[in-house]
Amino acid sequence: MSSRRTVLSADLKERHVNMMAFSACIGFGLFLNSGKAIYIAGPGLAIVAMFLACSVMWAVVACLGEMTALFPVQGPLFEFPGRFLDEAVGYATGWITWFAWVVILAAEVLAVAQLWKFRFEPEYLKSVGYPDDHLAWSTQGYSPAVWVFLFLILIGLINMLPVRLYGQIEYVFGVVKIVFISLLIVFNVILSAVQRVHHDNHFWTWNKPWGFASDGMIVHPSHDTDPGIVLRGDVGHFLSLWTATAATLFSFVGFETIAITAPENKDLEKHETIKLATKKLTMRITILYILGTFVGGLNVPYDDVNLVNIQINSVRAGQNSVFVLAAVRNHLRYWPSIFNGFFIFSATTSGINALYNSSRLLHALASIPEAWPLWFQNSRRRLERTTERGVPLGTVFVSWCFGLVSFLAIKPFPSIVLGRITNNAVVSELICYTVICLSYIQFYYKIKAASNDHTLENRNAFNRDDKQYPYRTHGQLFRAYYGFLFCLLLIIFNNWRAFVNPFSMADFVASYVGILAFFTLIAAYHVKSDGWNPLKWRRNASMQIHRPPPRVVVPGRRRGQLEFPNPKAPVWEPENAKALIAFSWGWLK
Repeated sequence: MSSRRTVLSADLKERHVNMMAFSACIGFGLFLNSGKAIYIAGPGLAIVAMFLACSVMWAVVACLGEMTALFPVQGPLFEFPGRFLDEAVGYATGWITWFAWVVILAAEVLAVAQLWKFRFEPEYLKSVGYPDDHLAWSTQGYSPAVWVFLFLILIGLINMLPVRLYGQIEYVFGVVKIVFISLLIVFNVILSAVQRVHHDNHFWTWNKPWGFASDGMIVHPSHDTDPGIVLRGDVGHFLSLWTATAATLFSFVGFETIAITAPENKDLEKHETIKLATKKLTMRITILYILGTFVGGLNVPYDDVNLVNIQINSVRAGQNSVFVLAAVRNHLRYWPSIFNGFFIFSATTSGINALYNSSRLLHALASIPEAWPLWFQNSRRRLERTTERGVPLGTVFVSWCFGLVSFLAIKPFPSIVLGRITNNAVVSELICYTVICLSYIQFYYKIKAASNDHTLENRNAFNRDDKQYPYRTHGQLFRAYYGFLFCLLLIIFNNWRAFVNPFSMADFVASYVGILAFFTLIAAYHVKSDGWNPLKWRRNASMQIHRPPPRVVVPGRRRGQLEFPNPKAPVWEPENAKALIAFSWGWLK
């Protein structure tokens, strides 16, 4: 390891960044949480919940994407809040987001360990008419510690690779995931079309005794004969929709990878990496998630006992996936095991990406002395170092060590505890998204003022209507306010059920302690800089828009828009055809 080098290597291309963000989003969340949403809200409302969760991603990722495209700084998740809101807010956001990612790493590894316990109860197989009385993997008897150890080692080794090679591997992973999910959607459409089990209606799960929405919102799901408090009617439907939206958000965590990769991005101004990756990610995730939830709901009723199980314990195995259940209910052999094997691959690759994100966030924090206590400065300097190929091995190792928490999988109850910690990580991510949207609002007005300042030589670089501005979306200010308010409401009411009798102190703490930690960190930084008297605390936001200099797009290199060289000529004219092919390939790759 070099004793002086502290910078990352800018070796990632747009296609690498694109697939890294996509791969981070597609872990076990889509395959398990879509079934959770169907159980909570019903097959129809689950689609609405998925759409609402996508709208939050659509709002936040555009805010983050535009700021990062103009200023590709290291650690944008906390740099922009620190720059446009308050330094203490920025540092606090950085630490809780880093913690969220190391917890997500542990959760993905725990999911891998659970997925090897693939087994259906014989009673369930008999109830759905499955041709065999046994469906399980022989690995279910192995200790989860074996899988945790092996996959943690694999995740750590891949993150030690040079970032260019790492990006190539992530690109392959992302392509495999897109192909698989697309085929999975087609598979479920075929199952619904052939009506192998139910011959009366393709939408049998949408009709009585089930329906578009669930019959009632069970506040505390269990296997007891008495379900406890059940909310019905409009109130029940609204609360089930809200709960399903909050539950599905875990599946979307990871889209911020696009911004985290900014210091390792190559030719930002030439290839519009941030802009294209942001738009492609939003489109792909929205389409695949909504279609996946829709087709899954066509083949499995929302009251399936295995969907109840995943709601009781947030970390379950492949037999709780709505896609595996669809294959079992249609009496298909082999396919359930194939799907479960892919879920292991998917969770592993998301774990790889979680370690990447956490290590880069920690490395960015390590470059800021003010973010650390005085007695930790020597360790901070060591964490700041990188190899000759730009890999921050110190931060990779430290973040990887927190993945050892996944050894909680050895015992059933600790795995439930990790499930609660994962819920806390999602709240931490929501806090980050809320702060990002609020930062964008300040950023928007700041660059608008700069673009009208005739004393600035480069004022056109801040003009959102200028052709060289790297990334602009219509209605972005509205999207920022929308994302801010939606995320704020999700933070406050993410687990309203904890307040309903019987009150669960453990669930309450897991859902809301992150808010306390966030404000405690902010207060600690203000005490460090301004003293103990809160009345003397002052906001410290630099509002800096010249460091680094704003990036602009090289004229004639915009790939996100279709512009024909010869507008009056036919499309098949060689130059126009070449432009069309380049445009199409830019959006497809």
